[in-house]
Amino acid sequence: MAFLIRRLLLAIPVIILVTIMVFSLLHMLPGDPATVILGQEATPDAVAALREELGLNKPIVVQYFDWLGGVLQGNLGRSLVDRSSVSELIASRFPATLELTIGTFLVALLIAVPAGIISAIRQGKWVDYLSTILALGGMSIPHFWLGMMMIVLFSVKLGWLPASGYVPFSEDPLGNISAMVMPIVATGLRESAVLMRMLRSSLLDVMHADYVRTAYSKGLKERVVVLGHAMKNALVPVVTTSGLIVAGLLGGLVITESIFSIPGFGRLIVESIFRRDYVTVQGAILVSALMVVIVNLIVDLLYALIDPRIKMGKGAE
Repeated sequence: MAFLIRRLLLAIPVIILVTIMVFSLLHMLPGDPATVILGQEATPDAVAALREELGLNKPIVVQYFDWLGGVLQGNLGRSLVDRSSVSELIASRFPATLELTIGTFLVALLIAVPAGIISAIRQGKWVDYLSTILALGGMSIPHFWLGMMMIVLFSVKLGWLPASGYVPFSEDPLGNISAMVMPIVATGLRESAVLMRMLRSSLLDVMHADYVRTAYSKGLKERVVVLGHAMKNALVPVVTTSGLIVAGLLGGLVITESIFSIPGFGRLIVESIFRRDYVTVQGAILVSALMVVIVNLIVDLLYALIDPRIKMGKGAE
């Protein structure tokens, strides 16, 4: 419990620094939200009146503390464009991104774990070379290009899957699955290549350790040695990489969401930036920062579960 409290307290200044940086950088962007809302033909008096109504005529420091005070009370504010609740906007967009993130990560694990293990224990064999070539291809091919090629093949040519769109799972389970298969696979293949290379490298280091050679000398089967002894110690760097991947996916799927017309969290941020909707962007970035903190906290907890030598709050002994 003390470890969790300490980690959460350390995250507070990080989140505050993120809010300050985002708030400052957004207000440095060219363009005026009031002009964007009213249009270029709006009169100066109308623009000035709207700026006063939205509080944009206040000093930037005052605007920041007004917004931060609302956040501390659980209020992320209202969109400058349509005056809708930022919390409701995020709540409506986040489930699609969360589903895409979970699906992408599961696909990456299903491909990377067996491929990484086989490649490591068959080092220098044809299966190792094949896995390496496929992994390098997965990391080199842009996922947006792969996504477009999948649309051409499975939607345009074969007609098996819808080219774009999103339906919540609660409304239409089959329609949701059919719409999410291609974006999940397209993004998951890229992330699986990264995980596979990391797992292979980590497992190769462990396989040369003395305790692994001792296990082999005792006559233990290869499956028992790899999965029961080597794999557990090889997972620490893999967990670190997995945490970075998940944190990146939660806020960085805007390209995939744009290609497949998925109303996700990343698209909300980009659309709000183009519309100079500062309040929505600030709320979304704050939620994204909180997600990164939560993922990092989960990774820290997994370290102690995977490797008993790692003591929470004390580092590796």
